[in-house]
Amino acid sequence: MDVFERRESEVRGYCRSWPTVFAWSSGARMRDEEGKEYIDFFAGAGALNYGHNERTLKTALIDYIARGGVVHSLDMYTVAKRTFLETFEETILEPRGLDYRVQFPGPTGTNAVEAALKLARKVTGRDNIVSFTNAFHGMTLGSLSVTANSMKRRGAGVALTNTTPMPYEGFLGDDVDTLDYLDAYLAQCDAGSGIERPAAVIVETVQAEGGVNVASDGWLRALASVCREHDILLIVDDIQAGCGRTGKFFSFEEAGIVPDIVCLSKSLSGYGLPFAVTLLRPELDQWEPGEHNGTFRGHNPAFVTATAALDEFWRDDELQRDVARRSRIVEETLTDLAETHGDLRAEVRGRGLIFGLACDADGLADDIAKAAFDRGLLIETSGPNSHVVKVLPPLTIPDEELREGLSLLRDAIDEVVPTAAGRERVLVEVGGGGR
Repeated sequence: MDVFERRESEVRGYCRSWPTVFAWSSGARMRDEEGKEYIDFFAGAGALNYGHNERTLKTALIDYIARGGVVHSLDMYTVAKRTFLETFEETILEPRGLDYRVQFPGPTGTNAVEAALKLARKVTGRDNIVSFTNAFHGMTLGSLSVTANSMKRRGAGVALTNTTPMPYEGFLGDDVDTLDYLDAYLAQCDAGSGIERPAAVIVETVQAEGGVNVASDGWLRALASVCREHDILLIVDDIQAGCGRTGKFFSFEEAGIVPDIVCLSKSLSGYGLPFAVTLLRPELDQWEPGEHNGTFRGHNPAFVTATAALDEFWRDDELQRDVARRSRIVEETLTDLAETHGDLRAEVRGRGLIFGLACDADGLADDIAKAAFDRGLLIETSGPNSHVVKVLPPLTIPDEELREGLSLLRDAIDEVVPTAAGRERVLVEVGGGGR
């Protein structure tokens, strides 16, 4: 691995946790160049909801390229784009009674967030955006300004302004309604609260990078009501929690809310290809032609695999039912692990197939992830103190492979926990309310 050490920037991250060279992948498995196989509970940080090299998507992509399909087109009309829009309308928007315009802002999630923030400010004529504690929305300056992680914010090198952080559900304890707090501030925008009336509120229904904090349906409905009352746009960042990760296609469906703007990326292409969209109510579509653009907003191979994914997985509710069943397997296993090692006061958090085990001892989650890697399981940590072991397998993982991976996780925990006695406790923030 000399060339990586010699030439690649020090900013590299995941390769430090998983120091091997991967050469093959399929479904929920990866193999390194030495032939060691790993079960993947990482799924491309949520970009591989349907697993690695899913057969139907791969066939559609190869066929498209082989017949000379357009690859790069900026925002020109192409057959691939038309087919994607028609399929997205037919399988996702119309069955849910949603009327959104689709903006292609660029290839990544942070592009979708940047477009959402910029549009909200343009439409309302206001500068301020309300975000939440432990939020993560991206690494470009606008997205970073509504991200809470202090280490990532410091990397900006400039002041991150025109945003106001507010407490997420549960951040101030289970007995505090954080939306009462937000509502009181908004009610005094023109008097003594000290904040300007915002253009929008941006929220994740599940704070994936923030520690797998889950907002309850009631809290989300109340947030939507607060936004309506104060004439503020509601932006849902569904980049990691969307595309079926919580069961339904959109993570906010179960709460019965309709955001003004929705950000999608990660598993939208279904194949790990860069692809993002910003969905917006038609009356908010006030862009001038070319006012917000980007060279790679017309990534036709991603249109092709996204269309194939919608056709394959979203014509019926089979995948949704599979996610619900596998969710119960994960939750039951993690709950049993937390009870088995009760002296650690571990907390199980999650919904669908995004779960976390919050560990109450310094460095424990990192040690568990390392021990899991040694056993052949790829799993990461999250949270402001990297104290949550995050379970994020492909939605399509076979039950037997899911159980195998959970068994490897159990072995890793059983190894690490006996050595954890006497460690300092970490400051574990209260998780989201929810489930």
